[in-house]
Amino acid sequence: MEHVLSPTTLTELRRPRPYPAVSVLTPTHRREPDKAQDPVRLRNVLAEARKQLETDPAVTRERRMDVVEQLEQALAEVDLAHAEDGLAIFAAPGEHQVWSLARSVPERVVLSDTFLTRNLVAAQAAERPFWVLVVSADRISLWSGGAGHVVETETAGFPLTRSLEDPDVERKERVGDVPSTFSDERTRHFLRDGDTALGSVLQADPRPVYVVGEQAALPLLDEVGTVTKDAVHVPHGGLGHAGAEAVWQAVRPLVTAQDLKNIDTVTRELETARGRKEFAAGVDEVWQNASAGRIRLLAVEENYRVTVRDDAGDHLVPAASDDIDARDDIVDEIVEQCLDTGAQVRFVPDGTLADAEGIAGVLRY
Repeated sequence: MEHVLSPTTLTELRRPRPYPAVSVLTPTHRREPDKAQDPVRLRNVLAEARKQLETDPAVTRERRMDVVEQLEQALAEVDLAHAEDGLAIFAAPGEHQVWSLARSVPERVVLSDTFLTRNLVAAQAAERPFWVLVVSADRISLWSGGAGHVVETETAGFPLTRSLEDPDVERKERVGDVPSTFSDERTRHFLRDGDTALGSVLQADPRPVYVVGEQAALPLLDEVGTVTKDAVHVPHGGLGHAGAEAVWQAVRPLVTAQDLKNIDTVTRELETARGRKEFAAGVDEVWQNASAGRIRLLAVEENYRVTVRDDAGDHLVPAASDDIDARDDIVDEIVEQCLDTGAQVRFVPDGTLADAEGIAGVLRY
C-alpha cells in the first residue's frame, strides 16, 4: 500500500482516465474490536463497485472485465493487519493503486473519468509531512515522516552508500596517519552528493527537513551543502543503518515542539485576522470563501467532521448521514480547494477552534 503522496504523484492521480475510473473509499481501524469489521466492509464496498460496473450501460464488457481484474489485484495488495484510519482504492483500465490513509474517510464508490482525490489530499495534509535526512559516514538515507511515523524512501538516488576503505593504501606511509572520517575529501564529496540529492527532492516536494547525524558530520554538511543549512539539526549518531522506530524517536521531540509552535502561530494569525475583519468561521462561511479562492490560511481541528447538504447552492446546512443529498466529506473538499488555490492548511488539536465550530480561515481580502 502507498503512503507518500508527492505533488508529482497527485498530478498523476488527477489526470483524466478512460471511463470508468473507479474510486473506492472505506474507513478502517487500527485496533480491535472495530478492526474485526474491516474485511467485511471492504468486501462489501468492492462488491458495490462491481455492481455499479455491471449496471452502467456506458461501460463495455471488455472495460468492465479489465477494471474488475484491477480491483481484484488491488484487494490482494491490501494489508488490513497494518491498517490506519482509511483506505482508498483507485482502479481504471490497465491500472490500480491502494492508499492507506491516517484519516478516516466516508464509505463510497464513485465511477468517473478521474479518481476522487480530495480525501487523499486532506489525509496527507493532516499528517503534517516532513523529511528526515539521516547522515552517517557510509550511508545517507531519506525518510518521509508524518502522523507519528517515518518511512524510508528510495527516490533521487537514496539511500546513498559508500565503502569506508581508503583507496589510497599508500597514504598512511606518506602522511603518517589517517584523517578523521568527517574531515577527508572523500567524505566531503559524499555529503555534498547527499545535499544535492535532497535538493532535487525538495524541489519536487517541499517540506520541513530534519537532519540527523553525528555531531562531527552536521557542521561539515552545512559547509559543503546548500539546502540542509535551513534544516533542523539533530545530533544523534548510530542511525545510519537503523530502523524506522529508532529514526522516529530521534526526531520525535523536535517534531512535537515544532507542531506546538505551529499551533501557536496559527492561533495568533486567526486572532489578528479576526481583528482586521479578514476572518471566516464555521463550515458554511469557510466553504463559500474557499470556493471563491479567498482563503489564505485554513485551520481545521484534526477530527472535525460534519455532514451537510446544499441549500439551493448558496449555503451549507446540517444534514443526516442518510440524506440522499448529503455531502459527508465536505471538510476534505474544502481542504483540497484551499490547497489548489495556494492556501496554507494547518490541522490543530480538537478544541483549539471551539469558538469557530472546528474550522476557520484567514482571508486574502
